[in-house]
Amino acid sequence: MDTNILLESGTNEIEVLEFTLGDNHYGINVAKIKEILSYQPITPVPNAHPCVEGIFMPRDLMISVINLKRCIGIPEDESEGLFIITNFNKLNIAFHVDSVIGIHRVSWADIITPDATINTEEAGVSTGVIKIEDKLIVILDFEKIVTDISPETGLKVSDIESVDEVVERKDCPILIAEDSPLLSKLITDCLKKAGYVQQIVKPNGQEAWDTICDLQESGQLYDKVHCIITDIEMPMMDGHRLTKLCKDDPEIQKIPLVIFSSLVNDEMRRKGEQLGADAQLTKPEIGKLVDAIDGLITKYRVK
Repeated sequence: MDTNILLESGTNEIEVLEFTLGDNHYGINVAKIKEILSYQPITPVPNAHPCVEGIFMPRDLMISVINLKRCIGIPEDESEGLFIITNFNKLNIAFHVDSVIGIHRVSWADIITPDATINTEEAGVSTGVIKIEDKLIVILDFEKIVTDISPETGLKVSDIESVDEVVERKDCPILIAEDSPLLSKLITDCLKKAGYVQQIVKPNGQEAWDTICDLQESGQLYDKVHCIITDIEMPMMDGHRLTKLCKDDPEIQKIPLVIFSSLVNDEMRRKGEQLGADAQLTKPEIGKLVDAIDGLITKYRVK
């Protein structure tokens, strides 16, 4: 299946690959996918996490295989299934699934955000739900799945300890758009540790944009926001759409904007540059995030 589908930047749309685990239907952002392979023999790894089936090496690249059924508690059977090969957070990982149904192009505004009854900060593995005809497709939080299996692949909070203070961070308010409760808490805690204690945190691009517009209308924008940090994947409005709106406005464009996402690869970096993002970092690089904010606030101070 061809997963090389290019969306125009800033349209607030997403391509979702639908796949199955048992009788259940799930989704993954096509931007995370490198390719889809038929099942191949796997070499088990001693003392690996129970959800890790082992490793295999297509084209001399060693890739870990994660059994998604085990991760989310679905009974396994004897079917071989397929491997969805992904790349995010600078990691190449294969997810073992039963079958692939197809690709759906949808607006982020049409993705339903799971409520707290099914998606808690500690246990939730869903970032959204889409309805196609009479079928519900659950978009899984692959970053959290991988981080739960291997915590060192997540945000490197320890990097903050080595960051030198070059600006008066306590006087520099930051607006953050991040839909994952877990990542949002990690990011805000890390920034507070670095000294950025003034924060406005919103769970998606739409609420972040509404806040920006309200502050602009009241004349408080430059006082309340010195830097914007945005994820890419978010319900209602994604980070690329938020970036486009901010950088198309003559006043708002003066505020530095950082895209901080697991999806920052070469293709996504080009999209972010086209939209005017001032910096782009992948999520394990939390220490570099603070460095980037420091440099941008110093360079583009809006007060």
